[in-house]
Parts: sequence; structure tokens; C-alpha cells
Amino acid sequence: MTRGQHFWTKITSGLALSSILAWPFTGILPTLAQTQGAYCRLSQDAIARKEQLRQQAFQGNAQAKTQYQTLLQQHAQALQQCRSRNWPRQQAIWLRLYPCDAKPGALDKVLDDIVNKGYNEVYIEVFYDSQVLLPEADNPTPWPSVVRSPGAENVDLFADALQKARARGLRPYAWLFSMNFGYAYSARPDRQNVLARNGKGQTSIEYVPDGSQAFIDPYNRQAQLDYYSILREVIERRPDGVLFDYIRYPRGEGTDSVAANVQDLWIYGSASRAALLDRARNNQGRELINRFLNQGSISGADVQAVRRQYPNDGSPQWQGKGGGSLQQELWSLTLAHAAQGVINFLDQASSVVMRAGIPAGAVFFPGGNKPVGRQGFDSRLQPWDSFSPNLEWHPMSYALCGSPNCIVEEVERVINRANGNTRIVPALAGYWGRWDEDRPPLETQMQAIRRQASEINSVSHFAYSWQEPEIDHARRFCEL
Repeated sequence: MTRGQHFWTKITSGLALSSILAWPFTGILPTLAQTQGAYCRLSQDAIARKEQLRQQAFQGNAQAKTQYQTLLQQHAQALQQCRSRNWPRQQAIWLRLYPCDAKPGALDKVLDDIVNKGYNEVYIEVFYDSQVLLPEADNPTPWPSVVRSPGAENVDLFADALQKARARGLRPYAWLFSMNFGYAYSARPDRQNVLARNGKGQTSIEYVPDGSQAFIDPYNRQAQLDYYSILREVIERRPDGVLFDYIRYPRGEGTDSVAANVQDLWIYGSASRAALLDRARNNQGRELINRFLNQGSISGADVQAVRRQYPNDGSPQWQGKGGGSLQQELWSLTLAHAAQGVINFLDQASSVVMRAGIPAGAVFFPGGNKPVGRQGFDSRLQPWDSFSPNLEWHPMSYALCGSPNCIVEEVERVINRANGNTRIVPALAGYWGRWDEDRPPLETQMQAIRRQASEINSVSHFAYSWQEPEIDHARRFCEL
């Protein structure tokens, strides 16, 4: 075991299937053209016919509505049959919804497009940027609803998306931010004590350049209760799975991207600090932990002062204490404490979901747990290799090196550290049929993973907004 590994261990009537599906899909790199049938895209004729019926249906044409519903069922069956005999079996896409998706037929158009592209799973974002995808009239959480236009108070866009996705043969997951509660939450006077803080007294609002990420203290009970208020509503609507994103601490820029001393750690919130002090097993240990937090280090004089203060304790003791120097032992303790806060928050949230009989998964960066330099670590402190093997693992495999090799390496790193029974679903970024600077097309990435990591049978693509930026922009900025 290497030095850096120690505490981390701790988706028209009468048409034949062959005419519905495009074999092959055109407009991609010539070297890949012969394999495009495997991606289960619908033919342009089938897409055009469905869109014509959708428009007519939402203009009040009853006959078109019936034909549209029939065609949706046929496309769902064709998609299921195609995916069952092609790799990957599950091909998912990440989707954020906006208020205008509540317009009649708007959500249908988006989900139709997802099916047209050959996806059979969709990850629907339920909690992001200090907003929740719940109806304004029934939102028991501390966050405002995504849809909050007059007259739309009862619109349940998440429940509608679940129903419409399933009608198209899509398996819908809920996708949530987790430890990042958003800027609006951080501005609440009654939640200041909930925010994570580092040894400089900063919150992540001050630390992360975009000024919008508000990470919470995972040990804080109010943070846990607020998060459970979302989970209860998500579970009630019964998605096919729940994915937890932002299971980590913030990452800054430059030197701020590395945690190299205790004051870089996000353990100075009152709850986290109290829980850390409670890891002491005697008064000497508690006082040395306290001094280490306050000063960033301890000296021989500190040790002598603590011994004089508590002469009956013998020697300072705390959980996991070994036989190394007290300075190094305290650094290991505080690192492990920070990492354990992430693990605990995920375990508590995911157990609520899994007790309801719904699969849960963790979204993470394969590099989020790496050591940096002599004693530093990636400041996200994302101990994913200690996440429960009962969860789905969704590694965001976004590495850039001008080839798919580094992406495959990230996936293989996760495979090598996973339990053999853990479902691993790599999340890939990019575009169909074209390079994005040093990032290969999605096809190239997927084929490389299939060749070199044959146990992988599911992938996801981030995100619909990347693939359809003009559509996403129009949806985001229109008025309901």
C-alpha cells in the first residue's frame, strides 16, 4: 500500500425495426461509420414523423395524439431491442430541466430527442444551484422551486419527467447536488453555522472562483436534515435510481487545489470541529488536537504544556493513534476526519434511498482522492475508493490527453479499486462525431473503453446541454 492510499482505504405504424433505426448513422468520422448501428439512433424519417405528430397532438389534434402515443411505444420497443443486442446495454445522458420545459409538449420534445439519439437512460437533475425540481405549492425544503411562475405553482416537472421518460422506454434517475447547497442557501442568516469552513475562516463562496458553490459541513445535523427534506420528496416520486453528485469538498485554483496542512481542510465548522475533538480519548489528546487546529502545528512546548495541564493522562490519545510523531499523527487524524465526513454524508443519504428499494449511486472524479507532493492531497478529499460497494459508481472520466488512453486509464483505476460486484458506469464528456480540442468523439472514447475494460457495460454522456447548446440556451432563457 502506498503512502497516499492509507486513509482512503480506511440508458409509424407498420414500420419495420430496420427502418426505424438508422443503420448506419451518417455524419460521423468515416473510420467509425460502419459501427454506428450499434448506437441505436432512429432514422431521420422516423424522427421527422414523430415530431410532426407531436406538434399536431399538442395543437389539439386527437387523431395525431393517438398516433403519437402509438409511435412512442413502437420507438420504445425498438430502442429496447436494439440496446439488448448492442454495447453498451445502458447508455445514459445527463439532463437539466428549466421552467419552460413545463410548456405543453416542451418536455416531450426533449425526451423524444434523447430517444432519437439512442439513449435508454436519463439522469434528471433534481437539485442544483440552490433550486429544487419540486412544485412551488408543495416544496417543504429550504430551497426555492425551479418553476416559480404565477399560475404554475402546482407544476411537478420532476414527476412529469419520470412519467414521460418511462412512456418512451427510458429509465429515469434522479441526479442531485449533495454537499454543495448553492449560493442562495449560503445567504440565509439562519444557515451560516451549517457551512463548511477552513482554517482561515473562509467558506467555499469566498474560496471557489465562480462564487456560487456553497459547501456544507457534512457533520452538521441541520445540513443533514435539510438534505433529507429533498430525499423524502424524491423517494416519494419513485425514480429508477438516485445519483449523488458533489460528494466532496471544494477545489480552488493553483495552490488552493492542494490540501497540504490542517488549515487547508474544511473541518473548522462548529459541528466538524466538535466531532473531531470528540475523537480524543483523553484530555491531553483533546487539547493537542485543539492546538493543532488553532496553530496549524504543534511544538515540543505544546506537548510539555499539555502534560503539565493533565498529568494523570500519561500520554495524549485519540482514535487511530499509532506510533509516529505527534505532528504526523495529528495530520493523519485530521485528514481521515475530513474524508470520513464525506463518506458519512453519502452513507446516510444513500441508505435513506436504498431502504426505499431504490438503487443509489455516487458521482466522483477518479483523481479526487490522489496525493499531491510530499504530504498534500487533492483538496476535494473525495475518498471514493472507500464508498460503499453497494452503490453504483459513476466516475467522471474527463481526462484530456489528445487520445482516449488517459480516459481509459481513469476507468481502469476505478475498476481496480472496486468490489467485483460494484456497478461501474463511466461518465464521458464530449460530442458525437467530432473532437473537442484534446477530447476525442464519444464514439472513440466508448470503443476504447469497450476494448480495454470489457467488464463495463453501461456508460453515460455529460450532458444534453453540451450536445444541444442552442436548444439548451433557448430552454434556459425563455419565459414560461
